Amino acid sequence: MRIGELASRAGVSIRSLRYYEEQGLLASVRSTGGQRHYREDVVERVAFIQRLYAAGLSSSTIAELLPCAYAPSEANSDAAMERMAQERERLSRHIADLVRTRDTLDGLMATAREHRETLRPSVARP
Repeated sequence: MRIGELASRAGVSIRSLRYYEEQGLLASVRSTGGQRHYREDVVERVAFIQRLYAAGLSSSTIAELLPCAYAPSEANSDAAMERMAQERERLSRHIADLVRTRDTLDGLMATAREHRETLRPSVARP
């Protein structure tokens, strides 16, 4: 199938498919006219790549994980599990950093609210 049909069937942009190919995540065969042609099973591969991106993985990490799916072996499976564990730890550190940043912002907002209250004019009571 040609790139436009693959994009339509996989629900991604043509630009994304070109990027995946540049990153070594997909392969195509070129026609004599230079058009990309893909096998039928590539639709499923693109869906898998999309799930990996949705998990916050980079294209280089995805390239490291693909052998587990397309050349299964104990070694590839172990390598993929180790790589995913590393990515999970990276995400956990990032989440902790974000929570600290949010907490700092909450403190600044509380200080700003307190300061704002001092700017209100007092209402004289009869």
